[in-house]
Amino acid sequence: MYSLKQAAEAVGRGKPAILRAIQKGIISGTRSAKNEWLIDPAELHRVYPPIARSDSQSVQTERGATPDAAVVLQRENELLKEQIELLRDEKQDLRRRLDQSEEERRETQGKLTAILTYQPEQKAEAQPEPIAKKSGLLEKLFGRDKTKM
Repeated sequence: MYSLKQAAEAVGRGKPAILRAIQKGIISGTRSAKNEWLIDPAELHRVYPPIARSDSQSVQTERGATPDAAVVLQRENELLKEQIELLRDEKQDLRRRLDQSEEERRETQGKLTAILTYQPEQKAEAQPEPIAKKSGLLEKLFGRDKTKM
C-alpha cells in the first residue's frame, strides 16, 4: 500500500491531484488508524501509469541533477539587470539624438526664416530733377518764358 506521498511520487503527480482523484471516486483509497490515506498500487496504476525510473535515476534526480532553483533565478536576475542596463543606454542614446536633431532643426528653421524675411537696404534712389519743360517756338518768339517771370 502506498501513502499519499508515495502514490504521488510513483505516478509523477502531486499529492493534491491524487487526493482529488480519491475524493471523486476515480481511484479508491482508505484511511489508516493514523488518519493517513492508503492507496492500493494496482488501483493507482489502473488510472495513472507508473513512472519508469531506475534507482540510479531517482537518486541522481534527488541529489540535484537539475540546477538549483536559486542558481537559475539568480542567473535570470542577472540577465534581466543586463537587459535593463542595455535599455537605459539605448534610451539615453535616443534622447541625445533627439536633442541633437531638435537643435539642428532650430538652426535650419532660423536660417530659412532669415532667408525668407531678408530685405536688403534699398538705396535711396536719386530722384531725377524735374525736367524743365522746353520752351516752345511761340514762347521764344513772344518772350513769355515762365522761368523769367
